[in-house]
Amino acid sequence: MDSIIETRELQIERKLFSIDLRENGRGKFLRITEDSQGHRNVIIVPMSGVDDFADAIDDVLASEPAES
Repeated sequence: MDSIIETRELQIERKLFSIDLRENGRGKFLRITEDSQGHRNVIIVPMSGVDDFADAIDDVLASEPAES
């Protein structure tokens, strides 16, 4: 069974994102859930990879041209 350490929710347009820091017998992990019109997608990132995951997001966003 997972225990929730911290959680945040974001409503962006028609999507609800839940970002949970959780822990179970195997360790801590980040669980990102996207709920959109009855469809649910989940990404699990082990704590050992959270920094790399965040860096990859930053890199991708840095390469995005500025909006006019």
